[in-house]
Amino acid sequence: MTPTDDVFPKAAEADVALLLEGTFPYVSGGVSSWVNQIIRAFPEIRFAIVFLGSRRSDYGAPKYAIPDNVVHLETHFLHDDIAPPEHGEKPPARRGDREAYARVAELHDGFKGKGGIEAFTQIARELQPGGRLTLDDFLRSEVSWEMITDRYRRYCTDPSFVDYFWTVRIMHQPLWLLGKVARELIPVKAVHSISTGYAGFLGALVARSRGIPLVLSEHGIYTKERKIDLYQNEWIKDNRNVFQKDPATLSYFRQMWIRFFEWLGRLTYDAADPIIALYETNRLRQVEDGARPERTFCIPNGISLGKLAPLRDQQTGTPPPVLCLIGRVVPIKDIKTFIRAMRRVANRMPEAEAWIAGPEDEDPGYAEECRNLAESLGLADKVRFLGFQRIDEILPRVGVLILSSISEALPLVVLEGYAAGVPSVTTDVGSCRQLIYGLGADDEALGAAGRVVGIADPPALADAALELLGNPAAWQAARQAGIARVERYYADRLMFDAYRQVYRQALAGGGQG
Repeated sequence: MTPTDDVFPKAAEADVALLLEGTFPYVSGGVSSWVNQIIRAFPEIRFAIVFLGSRRSDYGAPKYAIPDNVVHLETHFLHDDIAPPEHGEKPPARRGDREAYARVAELHDGFKGKGGIEAFTQIARELQPGGRLTLDDFLRSEVSWEMITDRYRRYCTDPSFVDYFWTVRIMHQPLWLLGKVARELIPVKAVHSISTGYAGFLGALVARSRGIPLVLSEHGIYTKERKIDLYQNEWIKDNRNVFQKDPATLSYFRQMWIRFFEWLGRLTYDAADPIIALYETNRLRQVEDGARPERTFCIPNGISLGKLAPLRDQQTGTPPPVLCLIGRVVPIKDIKTFIRAMRRVANRMPEAEAWIAGPEDEDPGYAEECRNLAESLGLADKVRFLGFQRIDEILPRVGVLILSSISEALPLVVLEGYAAGVPSVTTDVGSCRQLIYGLGADDEALGAAGRVVGIADPPALADAALELLGNPAAWQAARQAGIARVERYYADRLMFDAYRQVYRQALAGGGQG
């Protein structure tokens, strides 16, 4: 079943528009869980949701029930919703608006340095329906062709003009869809984007063209996460021959995509106030990437203690010999490192089991590789792929939570484990070191709530888990530290209080769009 807009609520106006790229309500866990939390925490606020996805076929049915205070929900698919000409139709020749494209050139050239922002407000209006920068002109006009060919000659170090031409088209074409979405969005008093990228660009368009506030919350740093994706993607061309390639440099087209998302990030940072990070390291990264320091601050994630704390009563005094990774089976979670670590664990603790509790439909090829790896290591009876599970049903049976990711922000699953009395072993990503060992003297005094190891280091991951599972006293100490830390610093009421103030200020400063 593919998602359609006709089953969702519609309204003539709302208070806050949430701009969500590839998350709620179609993807479970992580950021989507946080979005669901926030919406339900403020029943007095009428939310409009704008969901941005890749293609309709990439999403099934919604994973979440739509809260009653979501009065409007619309979906847009960036690589589906712009229809090509009818087969065989020859589009008419177009000249294009040279003055408008001169502003685009000014914007692009500015971003090669540190400028370009000042040109965006005007361009934001011209990209929308009725503006002088039309999609037809971008696709078929003389002036657009001249601009693309000129930049290929001046800047491109890859010998294929055809790949350059189509990379430019695929990269930029969704911006016109976002211009249409911005123009047609129902009146709202404020917009709240949960990332930069295309959603942040949409937020900047709406904020600049309507004169209303844009709130930006970043769980991870979008540009950093896209870089990881772009390093791994195999569809990006590199036409250099063996003599032209420098193994220390990225292909030109990978660099193009990285610069494009950096460009979208800087536009979003310029339009947004406030700019919220989950923890201090990411706030500093936002500033480094162009955010104004005075607009930035941190609001950590928080979880519901009332729901999870009673699970502690189901535990015994000794840890169950179960290592559990709760998360999507995708490369960024590095499930393979967990499976490799389990070979070492099983050798030393034969009764131990590894549970992988998360959906496998996002990257079925990777999920199959993980299953094959477990079988090849002789772990078919030790590594269990459980699919999506309710955390309140699975956590009481787990001895230690495993997070083997190569990138994270402030993972909710670690906090949920703490609340249920389960310590964690994590890689040294995002805020995990802060969550495990504390931040500042008072927090550090609570003790270590688990262990932190390096990325992609199966022996270290295995040894850290064995240290806890094989020593009930160490496990109990980590368990108590986690409980104390989550209760003192990461209760959801603290997060809700902070966002209540954010929304109060945004709605006071906004007007009808």
